[in-house]
Amino acid sequence: MVDLDRAVTVVVSRRVTPGNEEAFERLSVQLTQCAAEFAGYLGATMLKPASAIDPEYRIIFRFKDQDDLEKWNQSDARQRLIAQIQPLILEQSRTESLDGIATWFSLPVAPTAPAPNRLRMTLVSWLALYPTVTLIFALLADLLAPLPLPVRTLIITGIVMFAMSYLLMPRFTSWFRPWIFQSRGLR
Repeated sequence: MVDLDRAVTVVVSRRVTPGNEEAFERLSVQLTQCAAEFAGYLGATMLKPASAIDPEYRIIFRFKDQDDLEKWNQSDARQRLIAQIQPLILEQSRTESLDGIATWFSLPVAPTAPAPNRLRMTLVSWLALYPTVTLIFALLADLLAPLPLPVRTLIITGIVMFAMSYLLMPRFTSWFRPWIFQSRGLR
């Protein structure tokens, strides 16, 4: 079981020298496959450059906790792959740690770009939230009925927040990203 308070999401941003994109992508896939072999690895996603105003690749790693992330960061396997990636990038990689609800929609975009469309974020959140709450009520209503309302609410909101933060919104954000950012010109 993953302790949600300790889970870590790290975003590594890199600008690739023109012409080296294919080699960079191949090595990035190897890097992700290598990370998957380490204890505590929860997943990774590579986002290719969104547009000319946002020419960076972003690789998002999730680990169970900071200790597992550090073991991966300090590993010889990672260091060897990073050494192969270094000549392909224009400048030093930037790393940012994210956690909790902030990761729902703060997929990195150009540093100076405006936030994603608020109405669209709300609609995507609702698309994930409504069926989740309905399912939880359908499954647990009879079981929780004898409990006082504040306790029922505590249990249901806890389940919903876990599902939204760690299961649903990472997927929904990925699926709807072009639409969420469409009006901002950041597809």
